[in-house]
Amino acid sequence: MATAHNSPILLTDVGLDWPDGSIALTGITAAFGRGRTGLVGANGSGKSTLLRLITGDLQPSTGTITRSGEVGYLPQTLTLGVAATAADLLGVRPKLDALRAIEAGDVAERHFDVLADDWDITTTAAEALRSAGLGEADLGRPVGAMSGGEAILVAIAGLRLGAAPITVLDEPTNNLDGAARQRLAALVRSWPGTLIVVSHDSALLELMDDTAELHGGALTVFGGPYSLFLDHLDRQQAAAQQAQRSADQVLKKEKQQRVEAETKLAHRSRFARTEFENKRVPKIVMGLRKSAAQVSAGKLRTEFDGKVQDARAAAADAAALVRSDDTIHVDLPDPQVPSSRRLAELHGSDRVFLLHGPARVALTGPNGVGKTSLLESLVHPETARAGRATAIAHTRRIGYLSQRLDGLDDTASALENLAASSPAAPAGELRNRLARFLLRGDAVTRPVRSLSGGERFRVSLARLLLADPPAQLIVLDEPTNNLDRRSVDQLVGALGGYRGGLLVVSHDEAFLARIGITDWLSLDARGRLAEGAR
Repeated sequence: MATAHNSPILLTDVGLDWPDGSIALTGITAAFGRGRTGLVGANGSGKSTLLRLITGDLQPSTGTITRSGEVGYLPQTLTLGVAATAADLLGVRPKLDALRAIEAGDVAERHFDVLADDWDITTTAAEALRSAGLGEADLGRPVGAMSGGEAILVAIAGLRLGAAPITVLDEPTNNLDGAARQRLAALVRSWPGTLIVVSHDSALLELMDDTAELHGGALTVFGGPYSLFLDHLDRQQAAAQQAQRSADQVLKKEKQQRVEAETKLAHRSRFARTEFENKRVPKIVMGLRKSAAQVSAGKLRTEFDGKVQDARAAAADAAALVRSDDTIHVDLPDPQVPSSRRLAELHGSDRVFLLHGPARVALTGPNGVGKTSLLESLVHPETARAGRATAIAHTRRIGYLSQRLDGLDDTASALENLAASSPAAPAGELRNRLARFLLRGDAVTRPVRSLSGGERFRVSLARLLLADPPAQLIVLDEPTNNLDRRSVDQLVGALGGYRGGLLVVSHDEAFLARIGITDWLSLDARGRLAEGAR
């Protein structure tokens, strides 16, 4: 684990307030050491915001951040920049432009200054692209023409090429197929310098030297990979739960003794009144007894009140250590789709697959074969890129969650984005719906562009799943990107009650196995659809 004197990254009492006054992070003090650190935490805990502070993309409102060198950064929102080319992602475009200008006869000094000694930049860039599964011919290819997985791998290859002493990756396995994840794992194992990775991918997190967790506004760093951290957390939580049970028992006991004491005092008071009324004891004696009894009762009440308060405080302290993480809660409306209803046709280069009624279809295949293009041809046929495999819709009520999460109005709030898909719902109902997706308070009124990747995903998910009227066919492209384990559980539960058609592209085999897929299709680079393949 890192110590302050040798830490490449040191955060001291760091806090961040958004422009509207809401608090994003407060009082974060931690040190990140050399080597690889996995940064984990529930959706919305502030992981992406913390990364942006570390990179310098955001400036803290309070506290200081010390870095030992330049920081390379892979953002969650990388794929939203559809106009950027592979050369831009690699960070070599200025040098390539300078080299081409010189080769074309332009000998301006500025070109030589930009190129420096990198006369073999074309070869270097081509090698980097090959590590991402592409070739030199793809240098000018825009992100919008790549699969999400291809764009991410190219960007990571660019970070490796840039060789910054500190690198931070935000959800790097999003959209990656199995082969690409293995390629990424090989890069991570040999990554030079300091590497911080935000991820929900347990296999990737297992490659880390340390695990840092952002929870409840505090950042703690554990020396070891994710599995050891989870074991530590399980033991810690078991001890906290036992301490809470013990504290609750003590509080219950002290409350009971307080009740018993009050009962005794009431009994004594009634007995004294009876003696006085029956004139068994002289009035002056009764007065002395009454005064003494009041003093005694006051002392007894003070004593028991103190014990109850102490027990209540101990129970509260114990309960504070027991985690109760929020999870998404959603019940989907019934779209009323009969089993005979044809919803879509999927056209491969060799065959046609018909999607009827409440069928649940998984579409799998390597990165770059055209799975997203097929979905786009189904949902947005007027703007979709031509691919070897296409689709035709037989219903207008299609809900689509894209890989890029680009279906939102970034300048509008979460509330306004949800209202666009449910125009008849009153504002109070919309707030309730967003709350079920863990979006509350200021998060529902801030512009979507200011939200974290996880929050942005949940806005997109709310628009999709709670649309009015409900979708008859839900199309999901890598739906578990950016979701923590609990949220994936809730999404599985919600989809379990959905009665419409479902078409899912995902590399998350565990997720696909849990949502009751009825038909498995795989797509290859020639556009051929194979049924029954997993």
